[in-house]
Order: sequence, then structure tokens, then C-alpha cells
Amino acid sequence: MLIGEVARRSGVSARMLRHYESLGLVRPCGRTGSGYREYSAQDIRRIFHIESLRSLGLSLREIGRALDDPGFTPSTLVGDLVRQTHERIAAETELLTRLRRIDAAEPARWEDVLHVVALLQALGSKNADARQRAALASVDDVPVPVEALVEAALSETDPNVAGALRWALARSGDGGPALLARGLDSTVAAVRERAVRSLAEMPGDEAAAELRQALTSPDLVVRGYAALALGTRAEADAVPTLIEMIVEGRNDTDAADALSVLASDTARADRIATGLVARLAAEATTAPARGRLTQALAAVPGAAAARALVELSQDEDRAVAVTAAYLLQLRDAR
Repeated sequence: MLIGEVARRSGVSARMLRHYESLGLVRPCGRTGSGYREYSAQDIRRIFHIESLRSLGLSLREIGRALDDPGFTPSTLVGDLVRQTHERIAAETELLTRLRRIDAAEPARWEDVLHVVALLQALGSKNADARQRAALASVDDVPVPVEALVEAALSETDPNVAGALRWALARSGDGGPALLARGLDSTVAAVRERAVRSLAEMPGDEAAAELRQALTSPDLVVRGYAALALGTRAEADAVPTLIEMIVEGRNDTDAADALSVLASDTARADRIATGLVARLAAEATTAPARGRLTQALAAVPGAAAARALVELSQDEDRAVAVTAAYLLQLRDAR
């Protein structure tokens, strides 16, 4: 078979077939009387073998070794190809992510593109000051896409930079709460904490909805931050978790402050007082917890809290009784 026919049937150009011959990969079995290359069926099979190995990413030199060295084993080479392919995919994925983020910023000029690229690079810098400056600058005319801010916030370990990123996220507009909520399901506790702390500083109904969902998290830290944030927003869903925090002694002072905000509503104040009293009466409630619950009643206005303090002033636990009596004096002095 002549070279033109081989090229047509194999899909390999005549020029590439000549290149294979120059490298010794394919040696036509002979030539016609006119000097044209003539390929046998075995030559054509070898050409298909070469193309198959090229499709795996092997170099022509590696293909020559694979086909001609009887002792050649593919395991190491294939393993290297797998590693190289993973690296190439990772690099391409990173590039695609960067391009999508630039596109999301909707740059109007090439200067805007360069501005976004510079901020994205700074957010990934090893220098904490550079990351912080990038976070603070991300609310300028061409802001960094919220996805990039969320990724940075969930991975940031420096407290100052983390604060700047939360500040930037709070001003980033829509989309941030849903992206941050994904971090609440992370297997890494630190990432879950960063996610809920960022959500706690974001305004709006979308963030509040994600925080309410976070109240059901199995992570105590996540539930605590969510409850404190919702408490300051006067969200009644936070009350049970805030009371649990007081019982357990986890950020109990902040939890009591959040309850006092919630108790600004008279009807809600009585429900909060009832919840605190119920935990005081529970057999499993320890003495230190009863003391904290008694103190929490001080910030709750209304008749229910007052009645509870009167009863507690006669409590068998002297520490609780003294605390309740003192709190009653303070209420009377107001």
C-alpha cells in the first residue's frame, strides 16, 4: 500500500508518516520500482499502535521504547502519565476558575481585568498584610467575585485578615450566604467555624435563613455562633440554643445578653423566663448551671421573671438564693 492510501485509511498525514520513518518508528517494507514507499499490513498495524499510544499522552520516544523493547513495562510510565494528567487538570481547573471569577466581575476595560487579577493574586498571597489589603480593597469599583471572597474566608487563619474578609463579604451583595453555608458541612471544624462566623456578620434575610438552619448543626460551636447572631437580630428561633449555652457554660454571658435583646418584647420575655425556669427545675441541671440561669433572669423583664426570682430567693441552694435576692434588689432599684 502506498503512502497516500495509508494516510487516507489511517488518518495520519503523509508528512507525519515520513516523520515517523525518520525517527525509526515505522519502516516501510519496501519501495516500488518508481521509488514510492510501500507499506505492509504489519506496518499499518504498527501505525495504529503508535496512534493509540499517542492518545495516552506518550511521547514518540516513549512509544518507540514501548514497541521495540521486549523488557519494557508500562506500569511506571502509566503511573507518571496519571500524575501528569492530574497536575494538568488541576492547573486547567484553576485557570478556568480564575477566568470565571474575572467574568463574574463584569470588567468594562482591560484595566478592570488587571485590577481583578491583582486582587485575586493578593488574596492567595503568603503575606497576611497583602491578603488583608486585598480584602479591604475588594469593595472598590470593580469588586472581587463573592466566590473568591468566600473561598478566602473559609481558608484564612490570620484573625486580622479573617475579619477583613468577613467585612468584605458583608458588603458583597447576594450569593454569599449560600456559598458560605456549604462550609458548614465541611469535615474540618475550623472551616465550619469560619463559615458560621462569616454568616453571622452578613446582613439580610438570606443570611438569617442559613443561620436558622445552622441551629440544627451537630457542631456545638456552629450552633452557638448561629444562636448569638440570631439573638441580636431578635430571632426567637435562637432561644432554646441560647438557654442551652447558659446551662453548658459556653459563651454564657454572650448568650444571656442575646436573650436580653430578645426579651425586649413583653410576650417573648415571659416565654424566655419560663424556659429558664424550666431548666432550673430540671433534675439534671448542676449547681453552677443553676447559678448561671438565675443570673440570666436578671436581664429578662416582666412578671414571669420577677416571680421566678422571688421563688429562687428562697432556694435550698444558698448561692442561688443569694444571687436571686440581690437581683431582686437591683430590679426594685430601677
